Amino acid sequence: MSTGGAGGRRRLPLSLRRHAVPWERQRPTWREARPAVIAGALKRAQARPSGNWYVVGASRDVRGDRPLARTVAGQEVVAWRDAAGRPVAGPGICPHLGAPLRDSPVRCGTLVCHWHGLALDGVPFAGWEPFPAHDDGVLLWVRLDAVGGEPPLDAPVVPRRPAPARALTAVYAGVGTCEPEDVVANRLDPWHGAWFHPYSFVDLTVAGAPDGSHGSEDGFTVDVSFKVAGRLVVPVRAVFTAPGPRTVVMRITEGEGVGSVVETHATPLGTDERGRPRTAVVEAVVAASGRPGFALARGAAPLLRPLVRAAAGRLWRDDLAYAERRWSLRSTGRFPG
Repeated sequence: MSTGGAGGRRRLPLSLRRHAVPWERQRPTWREARPAVIAGALKRAQARPSGNWYVVGASRDVRGDRPLARTVAGQEVVAWRDAAGRPVAGPGICPHLGAPLRDSPVRCGTLVCHWHGLALDGVPFAGWEPFPAHDDGVLLWVRLDAVGGEPPLDAPVVPRRPAPARALTAVYAGVGTCEPEDVVANRLDPWHGAWFHPYSFVDLTVAGAPDGSHGSEDGFTVDVSFKVAGRLVVPVRAVFTAPGPRTVVMRITEGEGVGSVVETHATPLGTDERGRPRTAVVEAVVAASGRPGFALARGAAPLLRPLVRAAAGRLWRDDLAYAERRWSLRSTGRFPG
């Protein structure tokens, strides 16, 4: 891919690769993907405040007729919408006799326990205490101070996104046997893209990586082409940053869809029956374009969202295996470095 700098980059959304390089003959990236650079970026991300906010799912999955149920770091959580459409969240265990509130219906904004009818409308009642909840229009966040252990923030650190009115959004969720740091470390290694995901990415070059020095930009700048079909590709420049300990954001800065973002959030779930950690990956794609035809894409969002989720799922099938492998090596003291 010819990048040519900010002024000389291609402006057409599609390009035709002149020379398709076989997978095994592409330029190796292992020397550039220095473990110390990735580990340093991960350490700095983990030091950034989260305010104890955790992503629990897509905003559109929080409904007014039944709760959205998740487990976060072993804590059962339910979320629903009150009569005014505002998000409500709290413990998923009924304070009366321990019923699973995930199985209880919502009536007129009130969650009604299906065991004995205890009604919860989002305010403290009968020993049940709500959790702060935040709906950013794409994702639902819940603040769990007892789990996070940090000084709380009034709202989560939400990355800058395109305006919802001109964007197409889709949210993918998957679960892996690993810890959040393994998911974040995967995303802070852009060098693996064309090698590990040749069905999606080609001609990948990391144009800039953070060196950890004071005042330098703490992001990875990547020139890459997204494969469309055959030799047709969409070349872009993207920057990967980690605004929090469990979040990595890829933002397109040049090429088609400038300003579009892919947010990857890693939420700890707890341990499985073998004591191994489980982590949910919640990835939000917020795509925008100034092209007139993009309005048609927004209008077809119900049809396009499953396709976007399927594409994310294919990538995360591989990347969760990557994260799980990393955790397995770390937990047995075999991880290099």
